[in-house]
Amino acid sequence: MKVSKVQGKLELKNSGGLSLFFIGAGSAFSKVNFQNNVLFIKGKNHVLIDCGNLCAMAISQFGAQISDVRNIFLTHSHADHIGGMEEVAFTDYYSKKERPVVIIDDKYKKTLWNDSLRGGLGYSKTYDGKVMDFDDFFIQQKPERIRKGKHWYQHAVVGGKNGIDLKIFETAHSNVRDARGRRFHSCGVVVDDRILFTSDTQFNPKQLDELMADFDIEWIFHDSCFKKNEVHASYGELKTLPADIKKKIYLCHYDERLAGVDAKKDGFVAFVKRGYYYNFDL
Repeated sequence: MKVSKVQGKLELKNSGGLSLFFIGAGSAFSKVNFQNNVLFIKGKNHVLIDCGNLCAMAISQFGAQISDVRNIFLTHSHADHIGGMEEVAFTDYYSKKERPVVIIDDKYKKTLWNDSLRGGLGYSKTYDGKVMDFDDFFIQQKPERIRKGKHWYQHAVVGGKNGIDLKIFETAHSNVRDARGRRFHSCGVVVDDRILFTSDTQFNPKQLDELMADFDIEWIFHDSCFKKNEVHASYGELKTLPADIKKKIYLCHYDERLAGVDAKKDGFVAFVKRGYYYNFDL
């Protein structure tokens, strides 16, 4: 793999190899490293993984616009992951007269719209007395349910046969359940059966072992924080992972408290950097 800094404008296509670009690499409230929103790019195809409330600002610093993004996958409904979707919707609908593709199943589509997006988007216009809904702003691409190894995943491909392959798995981020026992929707993704992106998750070594068994994982991009808590894997917990797993891990979703932390010495590859391409086929 080759890591290279963006030169000039961020491009949403490349020569054909799989690349990962960090629009932001920070935790929810980071104003320096922005939020953990990333682009996977492969040939003429791309997919944005999460679109937080600072995403449009962050991507504009690389000469691109949020309206350039045509495919989006959302891992969960915290604002640093979906807070920019209202801007995406309005910008595309009123300026470009287009709808971006959102990879989402029916269940989360309903939750995302009713609990997060409807208040800002639904009442912007009416058609025959009906307010707008998800499908007025976005094109839904439904993933299918498949089995890989010993476990079930949701599966979607961005861009057709030679596009970007996504295997989606549930994660434990928030333990809160509502009165009906439904828990907070949260997931990570394996890209092209080789790159693991956790998004936000608690420390879950058992799940890492399962994913490593089901896929030939080359690199892991794992969220982290410097204080143990109930919703994120802490740096201290991640340090306890076996050496053969740690040597594949890049750390992301961090705050500004990096001084004195030597990720390489602790067995990891490094902390990721926003504004850099991680080129897996170079």
